[in-house]
Formats: sequence, structure tokens, C-alpha cells
Amino acid sequence: MALAERAWCVVVPHHPRGARMARQRLVTELRDSLPPTLLADAVAVLAELVGNAVMHADPLPGGVIRVAWRLRPGGGDETPVLQVRVTDGGALEPPHIRTVAVDAIDGRGLGIVDALSARWGVERDGLGQSVWAEVSVPLQG
Repeated sequence: MALAERAWCVVVPHHPRGARMARQRLVTELRDSLPPTLLADAVAVLAELVGNAVMHADPLPGGVIRVAWRLRPGGGDETPVLQVRVTDGGALEPPHIRTVAVDAIDGRGLGIVDALSARWGVERDGLGQSVWAEVSVPLQG
């Protein structure tokens, strides 16, 4: 399957329904371009990042979160990559993987992102912070 570089950016409410809106948009845009298991991983990563922004960070002006994703086709020896990025108004504590008890109700979000992603990180600027993750797209013959 030949992939073309594509990118999207949407603004969703800083509210749990924003995560649902972002997931639905990602699936609509990429369901014909990615294998179902990879799309499921990307949706899970995006849901965790938006959920973390809603629970732990301030919104951007207007009470929103910016959600973006970019599909890079790779080339030569490079593996295609899907990057998802969630930008919010920032939080007092930078995002980090937490160690939680087995019976804890929450606290596993970035652990899930770390497990499903090739890599992830946090960038801060004057607007707030962006948490991004890259999911590798397997080459298909």
C-alpha cells in the first residue's frame, strides 16, 4: 500500500466529549489507510492523550484542545509513521509515566501511550504544551 503524506488538525472541547470527537475524526480520516490493529492503537493513544489533557491540563483560549495527526509515508529504509499531537494550555506538573497500584482506578494513561507508541514526548511553548506520540505504520507488500 502506497501512503501519501497527510495531516489534519481539529479543535475539540476541553471536555470528555472532545476525546470522542477526536477519536471519531481520526477513524473517519484513516480507516481506509491503516490496518485495523494499527488504527485501534492510534485511537487508544489519541484517547489517552486527550483524556489526560482534559483531566490534568488547562484548556487553550476558548476552552478547547487542539488535536493534530500527521501520516508520513517514509521512503527508502524509513518506516511510515503516524504522529498524533494534543495541545492544551499546560499543567502545573509536566506529563510523566506514573507507577500505580494494581487496583488503582486511573494513572495508566501515559504507560499505555508508551507501550503502543514507537516514541512520545512533550513540547512546551508560549501557548501551552503539546504531548505527541508516534505509531509506526508497518510496510505492506
